[in-house]
Amino acid sequence: MVDEFGSGEPYAGLLYEAIDSEGHVYKGNLDGSGKGKVDNHFAGLVAVNFNRLHNQSVPLYSRLMDRQSYPLPITELQVRAEQTRYRNHDGARTTSNPAQACADAYYQVEVRHLVRHVAHLPPEAACHFKRTLGVQRLMGAYGEQGFGLLPNRHTVLEVRPLRALLPMLSARPQFCALNLYQLALMATLSYCPFGQSPRDLPVRGGLVSFPRQPSVGNMLGDALCRFDEAWQVDAGQKQAYYPLYEDVAYSRRLEVVPFDPDLYPQNNPELRDKQENPESIHFLDDSRQSTGGTDSQAFITHNDELILIAIRGTSEMPWDALRDVDALQVPFEEGEGKVHRGFYQAALVVLDFVVKYLAKFYAGQTLMICGHSLGGAIALLVSEMLRREPDGYNISLYTYGAPRAGDAAFVKAAEALRHYRMVNHNDPVPSVPGTWLNTKPSVYGSGVAMTFANVPVGLSVFVAGISNWDGEPYAHHGFLWHFFPVQFDTDEQSSILWSPGCDTVNQHAACSLALRQRNGLPERSSLLAQIFSAGDHSMVGGYIPSCWATLRRWQETHELDRCLVTRREFERVDEALVSIEAQLRREYNTTTARPDAYVSAHEKEVMALLREAEKVRNTRERLLGLRSVPIYAEDVYGDYASRAEILTASLERWRQHPENLKAEQLAMAPAFADGDPVRVVSFEEIMKDLEDYEKFWKI
Repeated sequence: MVDEFGSGEPYAGLLYEAIDSEGHVYKGNLDGSGKGKVDNHFAGLVAVNFNRLHNQSVPLYSRLMDRQSYPLPITELQVRAEQTRYRNHDGARTTSNPAQACADAYYQVEVRHLVRHVAHLPPEAACHFKRTLGVQRLMGAYGEQGFGLLPNRHTVLEVRPLRALLPMLSARPQFCALNLYQLALMATLSYCPFGQSPRDLPVRGGLVSFPRQPSVGNMLGDALCRFDEAWQVDAGQKQAYYPLYEDVAYSRRLEVVPFDPDLYPQNNPELRDKQENPESIHFLDDSRQSTGGTDSQAFITHNDELILIAIRGTSEMPWDALRDVDALQVPFEEGEGKVHRGFYQAALVVLDFVVKYLAKFYAGQTLMICGHSLGGAIALLVSEMLRREPDGYNISLYTYGAPRAGDAAFVKAAEALRHYRMVNHNDPVPSVPGTWLNTKPSVYGSGVAMTFANVPVGLSVFVAGISNWDGEPYAHHGFLWHFFPVQFDTDEQSSILWSPGCDTVNQHAACSLALRQRNGLPERSSLLAQIFSAGDHSMVGGYIPSCWATLRRWQETHELDRCLVTRREFERVDEALVSIEAQLRREYNTTTARPDAYVSAHEKEVMALLREAEKVRNTRERLLGLRSVPIYAEDVYGDYASRAEILTASLERWRQHPENLKAEQLAMAPAFADGDPVRVVSFEEIMKDLEDYEKFWKI
């Protein structure tokens, strides 16, 4: 028995059983070169197997073998195969092996061919040297389990390594560009079906498969287990966006639990609709059409380090749209404040699904939770519910284009929840529900509205006086990261990822919608139509490209030892902010010069202009800070920055795809201007800015 490099050492000492045609069992151990020999057996085939279970000396395998839910029958052969490596970078089977030179018969086998229980093992991969069909039929006639060997021949078995691809995710609590990109892909995958076949309950027979592409089950339970670099996370996706993958031992993959009615009573088809199967455990599809539920969708999976939870955004009309509209505030029973009723009802369904999974598989891992749009709002509520559980979960939450989910009291009470919230340029969805919205009464007052002149699109509108007269306003939770394209006077453009701090940028989408609805509550149907057609809100067309561009840009910034914002970008954006601040102050002066009765009647709106001018100044200071703050490896790759060997190999794999090497303006710093390559900052400058930027960079 050898690995793909022709060495038998990985399998030295393994206990084997050989069963002859009369049922006699011969036991022995492979020698130091992986060889074994059976003498004096009955004529005909001999079936050899390696069913001895691992001795649980390795904690990872011990936990998997002893866990209460779906304990795995991990053999010593599996452990040895997980310690071997592929000879080909892509995991394809070899076309030759040095061990063939001494073989009378040569076969490429997998662990599943040599052990009794196989439901937890990866699907079979194509190979070049197969056992003949005739031998397989003879083995079936004998009723023996194992791999059939012909007598008086030196047979060599090349065992396929048991490796898998793991999407790289940093468990480090701080924000990193790697997680931003990787979780954008996982959030998009949540829109896909699970893809299990057969799906109808109860599942009869002992096998399930995941043939549908793209699907959650296919990626996690098929492609990545076979070392296939899956990239399609949406049925309409044409552009390939590859996750960064780590080559891991198979048992460290993101797991899809096995389906084996002989091993697990909960898989028995006699349980009918209560039967457990991979889809029912890993996938939530609370379809209103069939169950009267909330039409929520999510998937969950795990390995020894993390539990990944991805929640789908707005997908099906009209049910998802109706839930978006149902913005009446209701008490957040699990904590403090009030939350969006429609989002809350969906979150309770998702929470029940997640808690059942955690009861089976939680063993102290970090919870990585993500969601897009509606899914981001639900993810926020679920995360806060879990944070308040007595188990003390370690949670990292990344959301993309999420609307507001709760009021100011909820947001303040949930400050301890680690939440990184991304908004892509002009995405309108983060601006709903409006801070003024509580569904039933028409409570919208437009107040002072102004459009800025001679500034880029997206920095053009400000509305003061949006208020909710019936309670605390809806507010955003989490630390904002705003993806902001920077257009220069030429055709050149770039982008920065930052936290602006002023409503002119943070709320520009809400303001532009508000200007078109100045005489009352905005019409929800037209608002939703704008949302569904908004390109910046799309994951495939907006957020994934933006997150990919951010990762590429931060990689470049780190590798060239530069800062996040170049001089040209700073000057271009600062120029617009200076103009906006001046226009706000002029509007304030003009308004306060009007009759006292007018000023008194619009006091809140007038003061909002002054506050916004101060916020714009703070935003300029934040932008200036990005001119002096370098990017470190941890900012890009999280805890993988300290795992150099793994990171180097994974980046090499990722960069072999031409899609990750193509020139893309948004992913690159603009052309150098004088002073850009090196930024010299005095100690006094750093100390002056430190207080303002400390929270921004240390959160």
